[in-house]
Amino acid sequence: MPALKKTPFGAEVTWLGRVDPRDKLCSTALQSLVLDWDGPVGAKHSGRTRPSCSRVTAQHAKGTEIANTRQLSLISAEDLAQIAAAIGLEALDPALLGASVVLEGLEDFTFLPPSSRLQGPDGLTLVVDMENRPCVLPGREIDARHPGHGAAFKAAARHRRGVTAWVERPGTLRLGDRVTLHVPDQRAWRGGA
Repeated sequence: MPALKKTPFGAEVTWLGRVDPRDKLCSTALQSLVLDWDGPVGAKHSGRTRPSCSRVTAQHAKGTEIANTRQLSLISAEDLAQIAAAIGLEALDPALLGASVVLEGLEDFTFLPPSSRLQGPDGLTLVVDMENRPCVLPGREIDARHPGHGAAFKAAARHRRGVTAWVERPGTLRLGDRVTLHVPDQRAWRGGA
């Protein structure tokens, strides 16, 4: 029995980008994004492992080498529009957030279940790790281009920042591609507080 269920839901790739290893955060817009086992080819956040960061200090001391489940930063066009409106902008360039992929058409995108898969037309498969928590770094980039708007980013992006993901099966994403959502075949966890 399959552990993942193919859903009737999907999304269109509306923007692609890659953060250059020499850049702090901003991505460069692309027509297509080649992904191998390490993530986006030639990107700053590529690699099978990475040093742990503040997001996982409850599990690993900062700087500990761990598996790289943050190869990509995915955000929905819908969430991006809500962030822009909340910080007083007509639109927000995903490059300023260091985005890898912008998808349109999946509601409640930031809350996709961890371990969900997004599968492209060539079989490329991305595994959702978890919600991408907002930080102050994109705010600085936003402020550099739109003075006075960046400080509001972190609060505006809460629960709208998208997800981090890693490559389960290499391939290429292109603008206009449609990805299909596959979710774990299990009920939601009921334990804890």
